[in-house]
Amino acid sequence: MAEVIDGKSVAEDVVSKVKALTSELVAKGATKPGLAVVIVGEDPASQVYVASKSRTAKECGFHSLQHTLPADTSEAQLLKIIDDLNADASIHGILVQLPLPGHIDAGKVIQTIAPEKDVDGFHFINVGKLGTGELETAFVPCTPAGSMLLIERVRGKDLSGLNAVVVGRSNIVGKPMANLLLAANCTVTIAHSRTKDLPALARTADILVAAVGRPEMVKGDWVKPGATVIDVGINRIPAPEKGEGKSRLVGDVAYAEAAKVAGAITPVPGGVGPMTIAMLMANTVASAYLAAGMKRPSF
Repeated sequence: MAEVIDGKSVAEDVVSKVKALTSELVAKGATKPGLAVVIVGEDPASQVYVASKSRTAKECGFHSLQHTLPADTSEAQLLKIIDDLNADASIHGILVQLPLPGHIDAGKVIQTIAPEKDVDGFHFINVGKLGTGELETAFVPCTPAGSMLLIERVRGKDLSGLNAVVVGRSNIVGKPMANLLLAANCTVTIAHSRTKDLPALARTADILVAAVGRPEMVKGDWVKPGATVIDVGINRIPAPEKGEGKSRLVGDVAYAEAAKVAGAITPVPGGVGPMTIAMLMANTVASAYLAAGMKRPSF
């Protein structure tokens, strides 16, 4: 059976380090890290995420600010808030919770955030830095950054010569994940819905990352024996065995099958999920260090 990669415990390690770095920063007389979270509308899943992000920021000793705006907030009003946060020296990270209401251009909003405060890593400048290997100053999207830490826990930092297959080509996970693996000297293939013979390609992977948003799409016989499998998917499916109308969370990988073949695998829940918020905290503290003219901490 595969080693189960415990994302919860790695995330706790990251948050502990963030707390220590925050104390160190404040002890040196610098401004404590500040994270501003902006949410527009009443999306229940977004409300849960935002509450969790704000709570973790406070735990880390950050200055935590939250703007909760009604769904009919205009794009101009939202852009004004971001401008103000860009100019606020006590804020090092700005996060606008997606999705935004339909009348607001999310792309325009993200590109308005100052790149050095873009702790989500979605600004074109950060995307470009990641794509060209400028990792010292880039902010990397939190889910792929967290996935990379989990891979390093199993495989070490130097992944030279390993074959990596990333299933999924989104801007938020698939593409940045591929760039991180390239930077670690993997041979990387990005696969997607149009890929021919996806199972055969997946079987070439020493590191297989599934980020497609399709429940249990990656089967056990897609996995190369001994491979490291990172399951980024979070899908809710019906669970009649738990009772009428009940559901359960599954990943993009058929876990029970894959765990019999893989060398190491992330569970869902408890794998990549906890890492996302931990890496948001890591990016924010890194931004505060850079703003104070100090060396960026590594995780």
